[in-house]
Parts: sequence; structure tokens; C-alpha cells
Amino acid sequence: MSKPKVLIAGGGIGGLSAAIALLKRGFDVQVFEQASELREFGAGIQISPNGNCALASLGVFEALHRLANPSEAKEIRLWNTGKTWPLFDLGAAAVRKYGFPYMTVFRPDLLGVLADEVRRLKPDAVQVSARCVGVEQVGNGVRLQMEDGRTFTGDLLVGADGVRSKVRAALFGEDPILFSGMVAWRALIPMDRLPERFRRSVAVNWVGPGGHLVHYPIHNGAYMNWVGTLEGSQWAGPPWNAQTNVEEAQKAFAGWHEDIHTMLAQAPSVTKWALCGRPFLDSWTKGRATLLGDACHPTLPFLAQGAVHTLEDAVILARCLESHADPQVALQRYDALRRPRAYRMMRGATENTQRFHNPALAAADTADEFISREWQSDAISERYDWLFTYNVDTVDV
Repeated sequence: MSKPKVLIAGGGIGGLSAAIALLKRGFDVQVFEQASELREFGAGIQISPNGNCALASLGVFEALHRLANPSEAKEIRLWNTGKTWPLFDLGAAAVRKYGFPYMTVFRPDLLGVLADEVRRLKPDAVQVSARCVGVEQVGNGVRLQMEDGRTFTGDLLVGADGVRSKVRAALFGEDPILFSGMVAWRALIPMDRLPERFRRSVAVNWVGPGGHLVHYPIHNGAYMNWVGTLEGSQWAGPPWNAQTNVEEAQKAFAGWHEDIHTMLAQAPSVTKWALCGRPFLDSWTKGRATLLGDACHPTLPFLAQGAVHTLEDAVILARCLESHADPQVALQRYDALRRPRAYRMMRGATENTQRFHNPALAAADTADEFISREWQSDAISERYDWLFTYNVDTVDV
């Protein structure tokens, strides 16, 4: 029997990863991207060993590794004094413990590597300027309706169309986008504008009362990715991001350490992003359609696992479809495997808010006690080992 034809709504990290995983297993795939070209917001992303395991399974790890910054370590710094605590060693230490390194990556580099592999496997796999507006399950297939009136049919549908997913709404009804009350300020800073002391292959997490900030090198050290998050923010509604300026960001982070402001002063531009989520779903799958990535598990970025779990989704979905003759059984198996893990990750990311933003961080003496307790080695292992040890190729599907 021929393998099912799979339609994928969304040409981002999730949609392209799913396309690669399926094409490598002999499935016919068509990807529909609403934008006029494949593109990704120019910012950074952290890829932990479990994500790099998924990239290796997709066959693109080495290509991305050449563009990335293998991280040597993570460390925590106190928001106002700059006191530093080592968090954990990465790089060679991560490879010994987890089998793969920890990398910091330029998001467009990741998307580019994925897009190149999709085109290599099937040159015409991706259609751009194809905005999905409706889904219908008909007989033993699915029909995808586009905004311009075109329709496409296939055997299965994967909704990888992000936090504002049209496929999610079509399958399970409209539900709200939930603003978290936190706003992330983002900047991409040319590394050659910064003093030499910033040019380390280290991911730094500044923690403080009501906010935190991370920065790390990306794109072979060409840029510093700078992201600061603050609580107690207001946001009127969509659109969920806005252009701002360095002066406003400096004011928002007034009182934070001079290193933070040294970096920010060299930023060519700054954007603000409302951190949003969606309610948990009881299922990601309905009939011959399922969801993947931010369409089903949009998360606060406080475990650095959002895109990583999307990569995991892609490989596990393809393995399930390969292993089960009935595609609807395969989708249900994918759902049963991925949903509990992803929701555990989301809860963990939310719990980290209190570790990063705790009132105890306001003063040096209480901060020292708090960080020594919350970030000691056993606590770190408990929070991260179950994430980093996951192997997409050995999960029982």
C-alpha cells in the first residue's frame, strides 16, 4: 500500500522539520506557508542536547553545528551586583552526559538548514503565499481551504501553523490567546560593537525581582542575542509585538547592572513581544488531523524548550506514522506520547518564573541563599535531566 499524503499547514521550524522526517520515510508531503517566503524572526534560540538529537535524526545537525555557537557553560548573575554563579557545564560535558552538545543558534540559520533539506528531498514541497483559512475532514481524507480560494486534499493534515493556528481552531473551536502579564524586550547586537569580555561562548541568565534577562552569542559569534523579560506589563491585544527603541528599554531596565546597559546601548533596534499562551487541550488529534509545535504547546521561554519540543514532535510523529498501518492509530499514538511530555515542560517553564523573578533576589543576602538552594546541582538535575536525556530515535512508538 502507498503511504499517506500528508498536508502540513505552516512552513516554520515545526512544519519543515515534520516535512523532513516524513519525506525521509517515504511519505509524500506538501507544506503550505502563508508568508511570501520562508523566513524567521532574526533572533536567537537555545538548542539543548535533546533538540540536537532530533536534528541529527533529521540529518541536519552537522550543517547547523557549523553555523552555531557550541556553548561552553551556563551561568547565573544577579541583576544589580552582577555576582555570578556557575549553572552547568555544556559542550564536551554535555556530550559525555547526554550524547549531544548544547548550542545557541540564529533562528534564520535553523530555518535555512531545514528549508535546504526539504528542497533537497522534494524541490517543490513548499508552497508560499498559501494562507490556510479552513479545514474539512471528508471520507478518508482532509481538505485544506486557502484564503485565495484554492483547495488541497490529502490523507492527513498536520497543523504546524503557530500560536494563532487556524487548524487548531478548525479542529477544536476558538479559544483565547492568554497574555501572561510579561513582556520580552529583544535585541540583536553585532558582537564587534561590544567589549572583548562579552565574547564568551556562555549563556548568561540574569535574575532579579520581577524580571530576568538572558544573552548569548549566535551565528558563529557574529551577534549577541539579548532578551529581557519583565512582569507587571500591560498589553492591549494583537498584534502581540511592537517596535520600540533603546531609550525605552534602558528605562525599563533601570537599576540593572551596567553590563546589561553596555550591551543594550549598542543595539541597532529593539522590539517588544507580549508573552502569550493558549489553554491546554485534552487532545491534539481529531480524525486524520493533528497539531504540532506552538499550535498545541506554546510555552513561556523559561526552559528554552519551545522549538526543541517542536523538533521532537516532528520526529515522533513521523516514526508513529511509519510504525502503524492505520494512520489514525498513528496520530493517536503520537498524541499520547507527546502531549504529556510537552505539558510537563510547559508547567516547568511556568514554575521557573518564580526562580527567575523571585522577590528574594532583591537583596544580595537573600539572593545568595535563594540561588544556592534553587540552583544547586541536585535541583538542576531534577529540572533538566528528564528533558535532555530524551532520545527521539529510541522512544517506543
